[in-house]
Amino acid sequence: MGISKLDVLGQIYDIYGTFSSRLRVACVRGCTACCTQNVTMTTLEGYRIVEHLIHTGQRHLFHRLHHSSHHERFQPTITTNKLLTLCMQGDDPPEEKSCLPGSACPFLSNNECLIYLERPFACRCFFSTQKCEATDCAVVDPFLVTVNTVFLQFIEHIDAGGVFGNMIDVLLFLESEAQQKRQDIDASPNYPGGLPTNRCIPGIFVPPEHHSMIQPILQTIRKSGILH
Repeated sequence: MGISKLDVLGQIYDIYGTFSSRLRVACVRGCTACCTQNVTMTTLEGYRIVEHLIHTGQRHLFHRLHHSSHHERFQPTITTNKLLTLCMQGDDPPEEKSCLPGSACPFLSNNECLIYLERPFACRCFFSTQKCEATDCAVVDPFLVTVNTVFLQFIEHIDAGGVFGNMIDVLLFLESEAQQKRQDIDASPNYPGGLPTNRCIPGIFVPPEHHSMIQPILQTIRKSGILH
């Protein structure tokens, strides 16, 4: 039996965790200024969270998601790999309605994340070099933006055929599929309309000034064989 998509996702998280452990950032436990309901993720990441909620007896947390679903939130219309494809073709991407209120994440309680160990990549990769409370915004190193984009591309590639969207929308869809077993993830469920479809990597998006810096990370990903 080949390695499952969820196991591959876990390997990618581990590789990124090794990289991010060396970063010098201002983020500390209890810092939640950036923990909003505008988080996005793939359906594969959603399955991992749903499995966690079921196996730990926390299905009641879906009630929080239903409550938050009534609030305005960022709902992307395009995936990372689709954006790169448009750029490679010289086409303009659609405008995203991203300037939305940063309502608190439904999984946040007493400044702690209730699903921290299983949080999606969008949460794992968000680091600021200064305290967000000071200016009400994060300051992210340009190279980190490049690294994060590359990892987002790989995660989407693994879940090609799945969908991408706001965490609330993805998880509420998967709630009805909550009893689905791991091996069934390769099936083709009827995804809800309005959520963009994940695509394979058309190429790696790396600015010229970061080419040499990111090579060790790309080599680690390739040597792991997780994309075979």
